[in-house]
Amino acid sequence: MPESNSVLIGRKPVMNYVLACITLFHGGAKEINIKARGRAISRAVDVAEIIRRKFLSDVKVGNIDIGTEQVQSSNRNAPTNVSTIEITLVR
Repeated sequence: MPESNSVLIGRKPVMNYVLACITLFHGGAKEINIKARGRAISRAVDVAEIIRRKFLSDVKVGNIDIGTEQVQSSNRNAPTNVSTIEITLVR
């Protein structure tokens, strides 16, 4: 699947990401990946649920992948583990 159908969740308000996903679906996308790391994971789940329950009732959760990435920060010697999630929505 092309990476253009991915939405990376960050610190913006939830509705910004909901709008981005809905725009992708209306543009003809059949699948969208919602990706998040760390504290943004709960926001990613909120985005997926708002899309499914409030806006596009024909969208289903296709797959959910969870994992861990090692991130090297500049002010620490040892790498830090950060949780990741990838939610695939299918229309």
